[in-house]
Amino acid sequence: MKIESPRFGTLVVEPSRIIEFPRGLVGLEDCKRFTLFHPEGDNPSYFILQSLDDAELAFHIADPAQFGFAHEITLSDEEAADLQLTDSDRDIANPVAHLVVVVMLSKDGPNQPVRANLNAPLIINLDTRRGLQHVFARLDYKVAPV
Repeated sequence: MKIESPRFGTLVVEPSRIIEFPRGLVGLEDCKRFTLFHPEGDNPSYFILQSLDDAELAFHIADPAQFGFAHEITLSDEEAADLQLTDSDRDIANPVAHLVVVVMLSKDGPNQPVRANLNAPLIINLDTRRGLQHVFARLDYKVAPV
């Protein structure tokens, strides 16, 4: 599949590189198919999540640990089904290695700092290539001194 991204040019996406978000993203429920890529160079600090349904839609995403943050997320049965998790995947004693949690990044202007949306992380099952956006009704966190 080819997509003409206004920001990144022509992208060739193999079917095995497509990630499906069955419910889309908040406010973008019609965009369900995405692919991930990263900028050139070793050890990128962020990735690009490019929509395959709307070529103009792409997000910078990163591991929340880069911002000193770790999510503890309890998935609902519906979310587990969306990610195609098995019962053994949901065993809290055995964290699921093929699930990744990332946050979307934004910047209000060229001289503004990068912000991470910690309240609505993305969860991606790398085995099934399925993802979802988990929106917290309330985010409880503690800030520890560095």
